[in-house]
Amino acid sequence: MAKAGYKVFDSDMHCVEPTNLWERYIEPRYRERAPHSSDFAFRNALVYMELEQRIMPWFEPKGPDGRPLPSTLPSPQVRAAVRQAMEGQPEALVLESFQQARFADFSRRGWSVETQLEAMEVEGVDLTVIFPTSGLLALAVDDLEPAFASAVARAYNNWLSDYMKRAPRRLFGAAMVSPHSVEEAVRETRRAVKELGFRAIFLRPNPVHGRQWYDSAYTPLWETCTELGIPVVFHEGVGAHLPQAGNRFGGNIFLRHVACHPMEMMYAAMAFCGGGVLARHPALKVGLFEGNASWVPWLLHRMDEHWEIQLGVTHQQLPEPPSHYFRRQCVVSVEADEDFVEHVVEYMGEDNIVFSTDWPHPDSRYPRATERFLEIPLSESAKRKILWENCLWFYNFEGAGSR
Repeated sequence: MAKAGYKVFDSDMHCVEPTNLWERYIEPRYRERAPHSSDFAFRNALVYMELEQRIMPWFEPKGPDGRPLPSTLPSPQVRAAVRQAMEGQPEALVLESFQQARFADFSRRGWSVETQLEAMEVEGVDLTVIFPTSGLLALAVDDLEPAFASAVARAYNNWLSDYMKRAPRRLFGAAMVSPHSVEEAVRETRRAVKELGFRAIFLRPNPVHGRQWYDSAYTPLWETCTELGIPVVFHEGVGAHLPQAGNRFGGNIFLRHVACHPMEMMYAAMAFCGGGVLARHPALKVGLFEGNASWVPWLLHRMDEHWEIQLGVTHQQLPEPPSHYFRRQCVVSVEADEDFVEHVVEYMGEDNIVFSTDWPHPDSRYPRATERFLEIPLSESAKRKILWENCLWFYNFEGAGSR
């Protein structure tokens, strides 16, 4: 397959999980606490309608210690409250993107793997690595019990493995791992790669337990990824019950969404490039996805400037400027209509950018994402690398060139 003569590797396509995924796949001892995907959808609906601050405190279920239980929300109550708050708006509350006509048929068909493959045909996508929708929120609570959080991750990975069996040469997995327990994350990373054949792990960029990504506690996870030859991908999603850029805007979803995706990617880039992680792990690859690419030149310049004058860091602690580590080990995903990527290529070349359709989320340009990207006046070489070659390198596919 090709689009206008270009092979296309979508770095970040999404699945839409069935509402009973965790009820079906989680281990029996956790079944009563199993998350329900519709609850995450309702949570996002509340966020998108700027009602979260008004409604969520009424219905957060509490545990014996008085703290919110992260596993589920009582959907009937949430439905009734949101219907009342919407004052006559349609009752079908799903994620904003699912209300759009372009995805209506996919939704009616239950977001089956066939719908994903059809979307790939429309966009001319040959290969993709799949990330979750509801799953982006499944571990986004600071005080989840580590064993339960790890069980949630295992269940999602087992479901995704089954989902991808319909097209094993075109669909590849990014494994959910839980930062609530580094030991469990290491164990699940090994299982997902060795037993399920996954190509990456993904994490939210938000810190868990107040621990920064350059904390030595995470060293075993970065060493494991290096050993297995897989990258770490950071992927944000609005609505976390974790520290998140944009939270200061409260119920203003416009400003929260503008802020959280790119700014959380910047935080992750700073932690890995300026915090010494990539200096200590020179073979580790890091992806910064769904947060735009146009901020990269400015942030690298600012970090390098601080490094040059040794403001808070010595050259003994960080031997090379942060931009060196970014260029050597990181990729950032570009939106289909992100015209400013021209300047990113001018600044740092063609090697650190990958393409994403972001199907089927609200800001996806489906069904013209690939076509729209090809309208950006980049060189043939840049288009070929961003659409195909850089992803092969990042995900360690056979035939990928070296850097």
